[in-house]
Parts: sequence; C-alpha cells; structure tokens
Amino acid sequence: MRWVIRSVVTILLLLVLSVLHYTLPQTDIVRIVGTDSKRIDFGENSFFWSGPDVGTAPGTTRDVFFIQTVQANGRPMVYRNEDTGWGWPPYFKLNSYNLQTIATSLISPPEAPKWVAVTHYGWRNEFFTIFPNAIRLREVPGPDTRIIPWPSIVILIVLALLVLLVWRMLAQFRERMIDPMVDTVGDTIDELDARADAARDRARGKWARFTAWLGTWRSPPRR
Repeated sequence: MRWVIRSVVTILLLLVLSVLHYTLPQTDIVRIVGTDSKRIDFGENSFFWSGPDVGTAPGTTRDVFFIQTVQANGRPMVYRNEDTGWGWPPYFKLNSYNLQTIATSLISPPEAPKWVAVTHYGWRNEFFTIFPNAIRLREVPGPDTRIIPWPSIVILIVLALLVLLVWRMLAQFRERMIDPMVDTVGDTIDELDARADAARDRARGKWARFTAWLGTWRSPPRR
C-alpha cells in the first residue's frame, strides 16, 4: 500500500513540476536571423498552441508568427509569437503584432550580431512540433549577459508561501477537528470494550453459579 501512495505522490509531484517548468517564464539570449508567418493546421498538438487573437474567430487553422534565432553556441531556436489573451497561462499577452515588428527590427548578421534576451514560456520539441511562445524581447550587450529570473523567483516564493499556508490550515484543522474526533471515537471504543469485558465477566459469573446449581441436583457418589 505504501508503494502505491509513494507512486501517486511521485506522479503528482512530477506533474506539478512539469506544469511549472512549462508555464514559468524563461529567458534565452539569442541572435535573431529572421521572422516569418506560417499557416498552421492544428492537430494532435493543438494543446501546446495558444488560442486565436482576441477579437478573432476560433478555428482549426490560422496564421502564426515565428521568430527564428541562433543561440551563442550556434544551435537554432525557433519561437512562436502568439497572443495568450485572457487564457492560460496568465501572461495577458495582446501585442504579438508589435512584438513581431520589434523582432524584425532586431535581425542581425553574424558579422555584426545583436544579442537579444527572449523571455518565453513553453518547450521546443521537434518530434511533436512544439514551439515556446515569446512574450518579451530586449537587446542585451552580449551572449554572456547575466539574466536573473526575478519573475520566476517571485512566483515560486508566492507558491511556496501558499503551500505553507494551506499546510498550516490543514494542520490546524486536523488539530481542532480531526484529532478530537479520533480521541472521542477512541474513548468511546475503550468504554465499549470495558463494558463488553464487564458483561462477559458477569455472564461468566452467572454461568458459573448456574452450573454450580445444576451440580446440586446430581446424585451423591456411591461408596
């Protein structure tokens, strides 16, 4: 039974960590090499795409902006540029067109690179055709610029405080409600056990007196 509980807890923990890793903002320093707009027919991976822009009709196909970049180690990285609107995750991004214009203005060749910090959420997976969604662009001095993820730190601290608060509330609820009920039930069970023992003792005493009385009806032994 314990391994089942441990397995469930492990799965829930991995699920929570995966959601946090996908949702929390991350920052990459890259060089933008191009921007593009592509018609996408959404299929099995539609969960990893945002909804349509605010004010537009939903559908199974639409144009999506892409930002093509190269990392400092030469590896390519492609970001999608979609509005999140009022949905999840709650970035309330409504400026995908403006962001695409900024990305186009920051395109640079390898001879004169412009390094850009791309704040995004999500994953890049080539097998499932998943792209992280860019939510902010800003030019930085170089690829070694140190970026402190203050938003993620603040969000994790707030979540930790909420978890601690819920934990304390549950602990107080247990101390005030559950433990007294358990103690009451335990005392009741002990009292019932005591009464049962007393009843058995009385029954045994009565049976002993009854058997003794029956013994008086027996014939005395012959000599």
